[in-house]
Amino acid sequence: MDFNTFLIQLLNGVQYGLLLFLVSSGLTLVFGIMGIINVAHGSFYMIGAYLAWSLAGVTGSFWTALPLAIVMSVLIGLLLEWLVVRWLYNRDLLYQVLCTYGLILVFEEVRSVLWGDDVRSLPVPELLNRSIPLTDTLSYPVYRLGISVVCLAVALGLYFVIQKTRLGMTIRAGASNRDMVQSLGINIQLVYRVVFAAGITLAAFAGMIAAPVSAVAPGMGNHVLIICFVVVVIGGLGSVKGALIASLLIGLVDTFGKVLHLEVGGLKLLPELSSMTVYVLMAVILLWRPEGLFGKKL
Repeated sequence: MDFNTFLIQLLNGVQYGLLLFLVSSGLTLVFGIMGIINVAHGSFYMIGAYLAWSLAGVTGSFWTALPLAIVMSVLIGLLLEWLVVRWLYNRDLLYQVLCTYGLILVFEEVRSVLWGDDVRSLPVPELLNRSIPLTDTLSYPVYRLGISVVCLAVALGLYFVIQKTRLGMTIRAGASNRDMVQSLGINIQLVYRVVFAAGITLAAFAGMIAAPVSAVAPGMGNHVLIICFVVVVIGGLGSVKGALIASLLIGLVDTFGKVLHLEVGGLKLLPELSSMTVYVLMAVILLWRPEGLFGKKL
């Protein structure tokens, strides 16, 4: 592998990892702060992609569709927390898993009714539909670089909100001792509602910006959900910083696992085994740190 090819794959791995962080950070917030195992989290990634595709077709502009889809995602999150999730806070994990799995079935049926079962595609916005030349024959799409920049901006924004603002202090306090926060006169129910809406909006936003570079298809959130749980386990429960590091590790391992070749007896093994590399990484890290990279020791 020459340097230019290595550079392109490195950029691809970082971009995939940052996009994965955008999805998994929402799952980390909901699980780590609220204690809710939301197995329907990947469905919001799918909903975001379909909203972007649908609204872009109606408005004729991806840039107009994006804020509209974000607002709709926030409203969906607030409504779902009020209708469904708030009843799960004091229930066993089994209730949470079964209830949120039921949401997957509901979302898939709603998606089928509203948008059908065909695979859709969303064009790359004209403003970013160009490439940066690396050599005479190799170039890198500007839109993919844009995705990386946006994801980094979101990561910095999350850090600032959680660590440097009064809202973030309230969220962290509610995660540690919900009863104490309530006794101080803070509406912890409202805080949790905001956290849940923010979590699923992050997943939906990831689907929106990923739509122009991937197919908008039924079930597209299922694979993302599995990888997101791997990110949460590797990074440590409730750790946004851990989710970022774990996402980048997974992005690089998965990307290079698909392009590198390991020949044994004339057989190229690594590409065929690339789907396992992420789980091998998880196993190695958990053997070293069972609580994850930045998780609290039990």
